[in-house]
Amino acid sequence: MDGAVEKSISFILFIIIGIILKKKISVGDETNGLKKIILTLALPATIFIALLKVKIDGNLVLFPLLALAFNVILFAVTPLLLKIIGVDPNSDKGRSAKLLIPSLAPGLSCFAFILEFLGDGYLAKAAMADLGNKFFVLFLLYLVALKWHYNNADFEANSLKTKLKGLLKALLYEPVNIFIIVALVLVSFGITLDKIPNFLSMTLSRLSFIMTPLVLLFIGLAVKIKKQQFFQLFSLLLLRASFTLLLIAAVISFADLTVTKDILVMIAFGLSSASFWPFAHISAIHLKETKEKTVKRTFDINFALSILALSLPISVLLILGILTAGDTFAKTSNIFILCGILFFIGVLYPIYLKINKKVSLKKSEIQLSVDK
Repeated sequence: MDGAVEKSISFILFIIIGIILKKKISVGDETNGLKKIILTLALPATIFIALLKVKIDGNLVLFPLLALAFNVILFAVTPLLLKIIGVDPNSDKGRSAKLLIPSLAPGLSCFAFILEFLGDGYLAKAAMADLGNKFFVLFLLYLVALKWHYNNADFEANSLKTKLKGLLKALLYEPVNIFIIVALVLVSFGITLDKIPNFLSMTLSRLSFIMTPLVLLFIGLAVKIKKQQFFQLFSLLLLRASFTLLLIAAVISFADLTVTKDILVMIAFGLSSASFWPFAHISAIHLKETKEKTVKRTFDINFALSILALSLPISVLLILGILTAGDTFAKTSNIFILCGILFFIGVLYPIYLKINKKVSLKKSEIQLSVDK
């Protein structure tokens, strides 16, 4: 059996174990505790080691900018995707989706797979790119959420200033970012993994070893697929993936990229699941509006939660399938084919709704004619 296939089967088994453990581990505090271990210990240690193993050059600075540009483009195209599935971009559901769809959560959905299939060097590149994504989801989307929420002259500038300071602290004090900054400083002075104390490198390495199993178990534990709105959100997320692949294929063609792993890391990063941070912004505004007894809500918190729940398994399956296929999707022709397949599946439900609506209207017209 091919090594990549064996690795994928092993990953799937871990996810299945996580699903089975749902009966023993509660979805609330215990699952959130596992997520905190991943994001505050295992993932930072893994990224720290990856950065200390590779040669850092000025080109890595481009990755956050490229990721930020991708976020902005995806944000701009999200209203079009919403119109395709029949959701008003300016409704509470539409605004919720416009915050979540352009956000990325690579730490939980692709970093483990990039490490296993592509290696430390590409994990370092993906980690650097995530800095741009974090700036987008923590700051820019927060400002967007506030702009949608505050529609009158009672806007509190001081409150905004205080909240932005809090977000800046959150960005700087987040363990992953601290480890990235420290690693970059060490490497700039020529300090690599073999030059730090052995007890420290051993500790970090052992923390790194547990990341992939923990991420896979978390995916199994966290998967929630509600019947309500399932097809609508399934269509939206497939259209998101389709546009992502189209954009990446265009970049590959324009830049004439030929290195297989460079292409695969772009695809894996771009297909990451939606981030939790925009949902945190939505939750904060929802709580504020609840206290103020606001009738017309800015966001639909249940719709946002459903996007998060479905986004993770879809992203993981797509990323795992693409990386398992080796260099198959390093060719733009195959990327375009997959893009077309995902788009076709994504528009099936909206087409079905339109046909069903027309049939219902015709039945109503016939019934009116009979009554007359």
